[in-house]
Amino acid sequence: MVQTSLVEWLRGQDDGFLAALLRARPDLAVPPPADLTVLATRASIRASVQRACEDLGTVALTVLEALVLAGATRAPVDGTRATGGPRGWLGPDVDRRTFADGLVPLRARALVWGPDDALATVPAAAEVVGPFPAGLGREVAGPAGSELDALLAEVTAEERKVLEVLAAGPPIGRSRGAGDGSGAVGALVSRGLLLRRDPDTVELPRQVALALRGDRPMGPLDLSRPDVPLRERDPSVVDGTGAGAALEFLRRVDLVLEFLATDGPGVLRSGGFGVRDLRRAAKAADTDEATAALILEVLHGADLIGDSDSTTPEWLPTPSSDIWGSAPEESRWAVLARTWLELPRLPGLVGRRDEADKPVTALSDGPRRPPAARDRRRILQSLADLPPGTSVGSAADLARILAWAAPRRGGRLRDELVSWTVAEATGIGVVALDALTTAGRVLLDPATREARNPTAVAAALHAALPAPVEEILLQADLTAVAPGRLSADLAHELAMIAEVESAGGATVYRFTERSLRRALDTGRTAEDVKDLLAQRSRTPVPQTLTYLVDDVARRHGRLRGAAVACFLRSDDEVLLSEVLAKEGTAELGLRRIAPTVLVSSLPLAEVLDGLRAAGFSPAAEDAGGAVLDLAARGRRAESRRRGAGPRAGAAGADGPVDRTDELVERLRAGDALAGVRDSVAGRREATGSTGNLASLQAAVREGRTVWIGFVDSHGVAGDRVLAPTSVGGGVVEGRDALDGELRRIQLHRITSIAPVER
Repeated sequence: MVQTSLVEWLRGQDDGFLAALLRARPDLAVPPPADLTVLATRASIRASVQRACEDLGTVALTVLEALVLAGATRAPVDGTRATGGPRGWLGPDVDRRTFADGLVPLRARALVWGPDDALATVPAAAEVVGPFPAGLGREVAGPAGSELDALLAEVTAEERKVLEVLAAGPPIGRSRGAGDGSGAVGALVSRGLLLRRDPDTVELPRQVALALRGDRPMGPLDLSRPDVPLRERDPSVVDGTGAGAALEFLRRVDLVLEFLATDGPGVLRSGGFGVRDLRRAAKAADTDEATAALILEVLHGADLIGDSDSTTPEWLPTPSSDIWGSAPEESRWAVLARTWLELPRLPGLVGRRDEADKPVTALSDGPRRPPAARDRRRILQSLADLPPGTSVGSAADLARILAWAAPRRGGRLRDELVSWTVAEATGIGVVALDALTTAGRVLLDPATREARNPTAVAAALHAALPAPVEEILLQADLTAVAPGRLSADLAHELAMIAEVESAGGATVYRFTERSLRRALDTGRTAEDVKDLLAQRSRTPVPQTLTYLVDDVARRHGRLRGAAVACFLRSDDEVLLSEVLAKEGTAELGLRRIAPTVLVSSLPLAEVLDGLRAAGFSPAAEDAGGAVLDLAARGRRAESRRRGAGPRAGAAGADGPVDRTDELVERLRAGDALAGVRDSVAGRREATGSTGNLASLQAAVREGRTVWIGFVDSHGVAGDRVLAPTSVGGGVVEGRDALDGELRRIQLHRITSIAPVER
């Protein structure tokens, strides 16, 4: 059995392995290691080993535990034998193939190295596994062999029950009778079958537990993937359901943006969105508080909302929201979906209590969790690994699979995180009927990096959406039914002249005086409204709706207002007299300056609102007499990223550049330099500038390679292996023997030179 150190084993691996290692354990590359010796040292640090083990599955962790029990942290162990060594610890429940499968991720992460008959593991693995690997205590001096068998044969039923409980693990137990020798525990301590740690605590020695476990030293092991129910559905049904959810999510997002633009909720002193304001936002969006919190977090992550820069900051939409709102539905959704996927926060924490027993508020620091995006991807990837249209029975079943795939990841929120992720993904439209949609698969795709290309994600959603509907169904009760997803222009026109009464697969719109007046305020005439309805309705225009349009139009605009701070005019002098005499108009400050003109010192919008509240139907006009739309556009907060649209929606956005291959080259070069440094350690010459010049000139003539030690302009010592090509002008120039780059070193900075044996 040949013992190989970790650094020697790493030197024997190819560049592809080293690149994969740095990707699997990115902490090893920060900062970039100088050579493989530094890399091996980092790979053995406890904190790094702990992080690496978070990605390991149940099989790999169990094999690592067996290696620790077999002593692989101290000396290589033989993994080829069925008895003895790590395979002997695993018992008959784990066959050779499963053992080999467990070694693969351990070797890939440099936690285990060496051939199968000489397996070694990093010493820190013993600390990571814990003080009681496989639920076994320490091996202490005490009964062994035939003496132990005899002692176990003499124990009573009550005493055996105590031993079996501790043998199942953990091996530590508490009993008040441990110190006075009374009871079953005291009797076992007196015979050496239990070890007393303190007056109230006992420990089961390892050899006793192994004797009780028999041929299963680590206990019964079931390393197979949990068998959970799967459901098969038509992928087109899943995509269609997800597309409907995506449109509904967009509708609620628009309602939240409208609420923020109108009300401008204040920012809490501690930062965040107030609990009462969250309830109001949920009511405005016709949803629950959890969904409202999710929408706020996603909007803030996409830079579509922000806090205003004022003495009393408010949560307002940013200018980016206007750009985003003008895009097609598919593109808007792609921005939000990608933002949610990469969000370093847990919206599910909103409403819970923090460590100070205060409620966690949306947009505060409470929901911030940097690993959230990584965990979110991992959960969704487990669904992506299933065939299209296939879903796991429930979120609890999915949590069981993930717990098997990575038992050490997630902490106390692991199962809740699964439920939150599935619920949020379902609300957004990434998941539908507990299965991942096609758009969700594109969002997750790491190979083509389509997840960072909103166009590809938008195209996947577009394919799932039904063809836009160009017609509506008008009904006699002043409602219109949209039998599907309306085209963009028809949806805009209908939203202008009617109110949404109920949303869903078939959206119901209701025509009211207020909605029709809103359309007339934008300059549309009664004929424009009736022509639109006649052209776009599959059913005849009801007479009741025609009467309503004509009635509103007849009264609309009889009063005209202009923002000259401000005036009202009307050809009907009696109407103006009625306005002045009407109860409730006195506070508008109106006064007559001509038989057909009234003026006020209040803003025009405020005067018009007061007149409408008093029962009149005035209209605003511009300087040319055309109808002027004074509808509120909502306030805006300054974007956090000037000159850019939503962060997640930037076309062609790319992720961090993968420089792993470049880092491997540097590792190889640094390792080679370390080898050269060691080889020339006894032959270094420090002969001064004259001697250095002569040595370098000789190297140029003879075509030799030399090792050069120097001090840079900051006083930091360094060295290079150089094949000099020219010496002159106080500078030596040559090719770096490690990377082939042309280097120049000033002669006066050279401290020592040594020839390199080739």
